[in-house]
Amino acid sequence: MHRLLFACFCLTSALAVNAHATDVQRPEVQEFINRVTQQHGFERRALEQVLAQSEFRQDAIDAITRPAEGKPWFEYRPIFLTDARIKEGAEFMATHRDILQRAEREYGVPAEVITAIIGVETRYGRHAGKFRILDALVTLGFDYPPRGEFFRKELEQYLLLTRENKLDPLALTGSYAGAMGYGQFIASSYRKFAVDFDGDKVRDIINSPADAIGSVANYLATNGWERNQPLVTFPTENPTATAESTDLKPKLTLGEWRSKGYSIAPQLPDTTKAALITLQAAEGNEYWLGLQNFYTITRYNRSPLYAMAVYQLSQSIRDADQLQRQAVAEPAL
Repeated sequence: MHRLLFACFCLTSALAVNAHATDVQRPEVQEFINRVTQQHGFERRALEQVLAQSEFRQDAIDAITRPAEGKPWFEYRPIFLTDARIKEGAEFMATHRDILQRAEREYGVPAEVITAIIGVETRYGRHAGKFRILDALVTLGFDYPPRGEFFRKELEQYLLLTRENKLDPLALTGSYAGAMGYGQFIASSYRKFAVDFDGDKVRDIINSPADAIGSVANYLATNGWERNQPLVTFPTENPTATAESTDLKPKLTLGEWRSKGYSIAPQLPDTTKAALITLQAAEGNEYWLGLQNFYTITRYNRSPLYAMAVYQLSQSIRDADQLQRQAVAEPAL
């Protein structure tokens, strides 16, 4: 009995150290409260009560300081390009085929790309995150100076989102950075890009796969996706690759890349713009030319590793889906 009480005491003490409530009297918190109450008409006492129930999360700070995108490509790729994730992606496509095809028709984004983004973000909705959104945003907004301003803005957007959608700000969970739902939208993206794709008059990217699919497609279309265009091409020779800019935005045309000595697959017009993408392989580097649609994916996550993982996973999912459909169509021997 005494041992049990001692264990409970130790657990309670540990929780007290690692997860303490927010002090709403901190000057920076008061400054935030003053601004959002004045600009958006929040009731001050109610807002203070909500923020006072948020808890500091050291693990959110730990996670944001070591993102997966900090790995070299040869270590990053195996996280997402697995047989299991490809198989699950083909299953997701089969389950939601009609919705994915409608999204492709309306927004021009291929079904396999939408599926791959959801697969990279949350493994098709299986792992959407267990952090309370409020805890993550308050912690990073007030206790992570490198990006504090950004996360305070996202906290403001989150409060507006929950008020508009009549959601409990203490109830929603997601990633350590405050991202939510199948496609891991931060609050500002949720408010700006989420769509009602299942027709129930609610934009719910957390519980509705249809809304999540439509919202991912809308995000990409709004950020410059080009219908019926590829994501990448690659040079067969890279005589000056290491000397080129690492800017992800396509600026030089393929004709200009060819004039620099690059030999590029001829199926795309010389006027097509592309950016050089350099990825660290286990031995040496890989070189790709990212086109507009590759750049658009980096507006979702500003990492060329992320965009390349989405691209390669989408191709593998498409191939696996085609094989499954062929197997179903072929008569049994």
